[in-house]
Amino acid sequence: MKVGRCCLNCPISLVCISEVQANGKIKNALLFSTDIHLPPEQILEYYQARFQIEFIFRDAKQFTGLSDCQARHLPRLDFHFNASLIALNLAKHQLYSCPSSAKSFVFSMASYKRLEFNKHLLCTFIDKLDLDPDLILNHPNLPSVLSYGTLAA
Repeated sequence: MKVGRCCLNCPISLVCISEVQANGKIKNALLFSTDIHLPPEQILEYYQARFQIEFIFRDAKQFTGLSDCQARHLPRLDFHFNASLIALNLAKHQLYSCPSSAKSFVFSMASYKRLEFNKHLLCTFIDKLDLDPDLILNHPNLPSVLSYGTLAA
């Protein structure tokens, strides 16, 4: 639906999404775009992608130092931002290239960090306690032990 909005001083395309909740109440969400030629499906798709982008920046700020650079020159800032986002992408690639964990794991850098810590701790136990690594690393419950403490999807 095309409507006019006085505070934006331009026409907007408005999309209303209604969802019936478990208690019978209807939950509405209004999405809009200043591009009046976008179809409603495209506005919804962009809105959903926005949250994925926000997760990327949240993880980059919290875990890969995106906001910790003190440089002032543009090339150095550019390098720092790229290094931070590449670290996040490499972690995501490493997680999804492992077939055992990629099936049941929604990526979050906090969960990835916990997963890698659990792997390191398990290897330390195996090494320090002289345990049989083949017996432990081939156990069917290994994925649930490694994912202990990770965020639920």
